[in-house]
Amino acid sequence: MKDLLAVTLIQTNLVWENPIQNRIDLEKKIRAIKNQTNLVVLPEMFTTGFSMNPEPLAEKMTGDTLQWMQRLSTELQFAITGSIIVTEDGHFRNRLLFVTPNGTTTHYDKRHTFTLAGEHQFYKAGTKKVIIDYLGWKICPLICYDLRFPVWARNTEDYDVLLYVANWPKPRVNAWDALLQARAIENMSYCIGVNRVGLDANALEYSGNSACYDALGNKISNIPLNKEATETVSLTKEHIKYYREQLQFLQDRENFSVSL
Repeated sequence: MKDLLAVTLIQTNLVWENPIQNRIDLEKKIRAIKNQTNLVVLPEMFTTGFSMNPEPLAEKMTGDTLQWMQRLSTELQFAITGSIIVTEDGHFRNRLLFVTPNGTTTHYDKRHTFTLAGEHQFYKAGTKKVIIDYLGWKICPLICYDLRFPVWARNTEDYDVLLYVANWPKPRVNAWDALLQARAIENMSYCIGVNRVGLDANALEYSGNSACYDALGNKISNIPLNKEATETVSLTKEHIKYYREQLQFLQDRENFSVSL
């Protein structure tokens, strides 16, 4: 178990529907990380951008991107996570992959597909919340639109880190900022959001606004807006332990189950 977890947020532009070029560009950024880190976080659909054209882009779980993540994770000795388009059992899924240096891969399928963009017409929604135990830290990974639904993120598992990867457009970025902070406060956990920048082929602009908040909702990152950037933040178990013991807000939470 590590009392300190170093997490690197990579806020990047994405080449539209070009997995090969995106892997090349991201590998350069990953290899350029100067600070020691335990986990690297990439945006949602980091090989393609937020595409509603899954058929030519989807990969199997044995595909090139997972192999690429496994190779880098093993070589560089840190975990890598982000979401890609996956095909499985005759369905396309917006799937987050979490790859660790020992070869373990965990995945989470986006629960709330973005109906405004028609995502529900192309991608099958996930049904399972996932808690990843990595280096003694309990991490809850979610994807973009999931951020708007606090019940799905409710900290009934005593997780330490809530993690969102996204393609969240600039016109609605105020909601992204407010909800990331709110999720940290209400769940008494660190909350990390990694969003892309640039323009996509639908002329949607992304300003990034990637950030990390502590359990009190204090922003502890300094990633600039509207540009590519990489930042490593340090999370401490002591911070979570101290404020949960002092404030004990989670002990007053309701007991409920989610019906799908």
